Amino acid sequence: MENQNKLKNVITDNHKNESINTYADDVRFMEDYIKVIQLTDASNNSKVAISAALQGRIMTSSAYGDKGRSYGWINKELFESKDTLEHINVFGGEERFWLGPEGGQYSIFFKKGTEFTLEDWYTPKLIDLEPFDVKNKTSNKVVFTKTASLKNFSGFQFDLGIEREVSILSKNDIQKELGLANLPDELKTVAYQTKNIVTNVGEIDWEKENGLLSIWMLGMYNHSPNTTIMVPYVQGDEAQLGAIVNDAYFGKVPSDRLVVKEGVIYFKGDGEYRSKIGLSPQRAKNIAGSYDSKNGVLTILKYNKPENTTDYVNSMWEIQDEPFKGDVVNAYNDGSPEPGAKPLGPFYELESSSPAMDLKSGESGTHIQITFHIEGDEATLNPIIKQLFGTTIDKIKSALK
Repeated sequence: MENQNKLKNVITDNHKNESINTYADDVRFMEDYIKVIQLTDASNNSKVAISAALQGRIMTSSAYGDKGRSYGWINKELFESKDTLEHINVFGGEERFWLGPEGGQYSIFFKKGTEFTLEDWYTPKLIDLEPFDVKNKTSNKVVFTKTASLKNFSGFQFDLGIEREVSILSKNDIQKELGLANLPDELKTVAYQTKNIVTNVGEIDWEKENGLLSIWMLGMYNHSPNTTIMVPYVQGDEAQLGAIVNDAYFGKVPSDRLVVKEGVIYFKGDGEYRSKIGLSPQRAKNIAGSYDSKNGVLTILKYNKPENTTDYVNSMWEIQDEPFKGDVVNAYNDGSPEPGAKPLGPFYELESSSPAMDLKSGESGTHIQITFHIEGDEATLNPIIKQLFGTTIDKIKSALK
């Protein structure tokens, strides 16, 4: 009872004089437009809302039941319009299943003969509007499946089967996955794992000469002026490991929005400037995250990164000299694509990718990602941030001032 009272006091302090968007609010809203599958842990505090209609997409989650903060960004305007857009339907959601590459001669977002411009960029319907089938479901796990075909910029057709398993983690699971000795009771926590499997169901082997696919996970979160993205990186000589960070996706990121410190990259998640960064397999670790200093929300992304694997699809919007020298982990901050234009959200994203999948007929590739949200005060969160990211809350808050 004492621990429950502590938790209630933390909630009251965090939400004092603040009108938060609750998990229940967002679920009620979405249920007017789509069917929502909800998973929960044994405590009924950790909750996850998922849409089969949107490719088994995790729309949002909560660490404090129905009353908790809704962590996923949801595009309510698009839902309310009941419209279908041509290039992409940005419904939001804090983890969506995508496939890469986005750009280049093996792109699945550009048709053969088109230019690498926004006007010619189209999200494949498979990962934009098509529903996934529910294979089975329990209170804490759901499995989705889909069979489809995709053709890339070079004209090669991929026949693929998809299986996506979403499961909610217990507090003990969270401690184990993060290697933490203890998670104090006053912290609110929610975490979910997705196991994403792609199988070559066609008769033709997938080989580099025709282009390869990757499994690509992207999460849209609520931006704020107090949100900083942290990406730890492998330190070492650029002559051996290459550049620390790729910040050329949408033009070089200004120095007041991206700072490289010893062992950690800091990037703004304020939704006010369209920009993207990525880390190569030589530089990336298996973790990234963000911290909202006003609301005390630590978000952590952990994913399986195979050792000694360097072939990742390249998503740069150009004909590429090195189409398999792409990034493993990315972060995106939304904003207007040009002066006066409307942003997609705004929101910010954390992303991870599987290696390029050179699958023979019948073979499968797997990418596993876990998303954690931990909410609490600075004194309780700081040791966790130190252990996982090698930095402190004070350094995070001062990095981009």
